[in-house]
Amino acid sequence: MRIGLLVSKKGFYSHKRLEEVAKARGHEFITLDLHECFVNITSSEHHVYHQKGKAITGLDAIIPRILPDITFYGTAVLRQFELQGVFPVNNSLSIIKAQDKLRTLQIFAKHGVPMPVTGFAHSPENTEAVIKSVGGAPLVAKLIEGMEGKGVVLAETKSAAVSVINAFKGLNANILVQEFIEESAGHDLRLYVVGGKVVAAMERIAQKGEFRANVALGADVRPVKITAEERKIAVKAAKVIGLDVAGVDILRSKNGPLVIEINSCAGLRGIERASGADVAGSIIDFLEANVKPYSKRQSE
Repeated sequence: MRIGLLVSKKGFYSHKRLEEVAKARGHEFITLDLHECFVNITSSEHHVYHQKGKAITGLDAIIPRILPDITFYGTAVLRQFELQGVFPVNNSLSIIKAQDKLRTLQIFAKHGVPMPVTGFAHSPENTEAVIKSVGGAPLVAKLIEGMEGKGVVLAETKSAAVSVINAFKGLNANILVQEFIEESAGHDLRLYVVGGKVVAAMERIAQKGEFRANVALGADVRPVKITAEERKIAVKAAKVIGLDVAGVDILRSKNGPLVIEINSCAGLRGIERASGADVAGSIIDFLEANVKPYSKRQSE
């Protein structure tokens, strides 16, 4: 099998692990930098070009690792591969949904996936009303297209919440306002879903004085035993967004598990280290099980 890895940044641990596992199983593996790709759109050909106009041909599968800052262009390139009949680990539409936190939460709401109460407003005149709608302060304000904990602010008082929300609005930034789940402050779970199954899980513990439990912000990771309900919710969250490979972030609240985020290109380092699971291997397993059936459907 010839596998392409479509990345918006090179050199990550996750990329190296996927390449290592794929090659160990005898697969051909090439890494494609999105910034060096361009597409040629015609009714008869669906080429993607890379490095001085060389067409990329013969791929059986594509693993997209597209960060939020290049979602529009990255998913356009991925769609071009889809037009060729290349099997995507996550398809372009599912990635677009996952990268938009507001759209993700609206889909969760439609399908009954439990999550924190969330508000969204445009006008500063609605700031106090949206604060009240999520139960008041303390609350969490999040940039819709943020990642790795960036653009996430805890406002502990009403006056602080008003200032934070209006400051974001003054920068024309779209933000969500969410209830603060106090009992889980500084802790969350990351469940890794591949092909409709949870293949690994970890608990993330924030540094002292920090409420965001992101590995990129220095959070510690450790193995965790998840409940059947947490497993079921993570699988459902990935399914309703359309992701076959996803990192699902869950808070343990007094009212049960709450999904706070889903990630279409979740990192492998922390979760493999904490859980001892071969997540990269599970992703290649998924490709090996699905590429031929997918190719057959595309040719029919």
